[in-house]
Amino acid sequence: MEKKDIDWSSLGFGYVKTDKRYVSDFKNGSWDEGKLTDDDKVVLSECAGVLQYAQTCFEGLKAYTTEQGKIVCFRPDLNAARMSDSAKRLEMPIFPEERFVEAVKEVVKANAAWVPPYGSGATLYIRPYMFGSNPVIGVKPANEYQFRIFTTPVGPYFKGGAKPVTITVSDFDRAAPHGTGHIKAGLNYAMSLHPIVTAHKNGFDENMYLDAATRTKVEETGGANFIFVTKDGTVVTPKSDSILPSITRRSIMYVAEHILGLKTETREVYFDEVKDFAEAGLCGTAAVISPVGKIVYKGGEIAFPAGMNDMGPVTKKLYETLTGIQMGRIEAPEGWICEIC
Repeated sequence: MEKKDIDWSSLGFGYVKTDKRYVSDFKNGSWDEGKLTDDDKVVLSECAGVLQYAQTCFEGLKAYTTEQGKIVCFRPDLNAARMSDSAKRLEMPIFPEERFVEAVKEVVKANAAWVPPYGSGATLYIRPYMFGSNPVIGVKPANEYQFRIFTTPVGPYFKGGAKPVTITVSDFDRAAPHGTGHIKAGLNYAMSLHPIVTAHKNGFDENMYLDAATRTKVEETGGANFIFVTKDGTVVTPKSDSILPSITRRSIMYVAEHILGLKTETREVYFDEVKDFAEAGLCGTAAVISPVGKIVYKGGEIAFPAGMNDMGPVTKKLYETLTGIQMGRIEAPEGWICEIC
């Protein structure tokens, strides 16, 4: 497969229209068989449920070209399961998980020329999403939906790539207890736009959100989970019912314990103890792992020993191991790699 003529190394994290996308409609209580299409336009009623009451959820995963030249995806079955959880919480029909995985494979294969080559530093980002499509004026769930997947080649999520970032503790709350913080709903991200724009204006890369109930415990950022490393090398990640269950984070914790032999803890992390950690990072599909160099809060700052130039040693080992698995340099645990072509 001949690749598109693109300067892969210069890609940012943005949208580039590719050749094909996948579409399936839910009407009269069932999903149709779905299809690939060239048409990137979505035509909706002005009263569509998604436009009136934000009834939408989405996923994010990537396709990679491995060292062996194969195109693969990383754990798409977990994205399928997480989207099912999101749909249930938002009173949307579940798109069958096995069909989700097959649709991902179908659309990536159709856009194989857009999957960046091995070693380019770029990947093919895959965005499955679902929304209420029929007119809804009363406050209730839609009864017709559309499930779609598009792809776009992307570079690093943060402009500096895997360089340490500076974050600030947000004065806003990301998610309420018993709310929707644990699912990938569009409405969660809408509320994060003002805080992230404010953070960027003030010179920060991201926000750290604390728990809404007590504002004493670390939750996550607007688009990534936290990992911390203690001075004795234990990998710690926050535990909360209002944190999105990141597939990258779960994979990192497995890698830490079962491949690297490190001690791991998933527990409540109080902000007061963050200053005592040796390393910190943000993890998610888009960023993989972005090291945190410092955290600013109420005029003070927490600077991590690795500084603003390099990843800490444990974070670096986690990053290298996980990306090595994704790129085929390191043998993957069973079921983690879905080969496409």
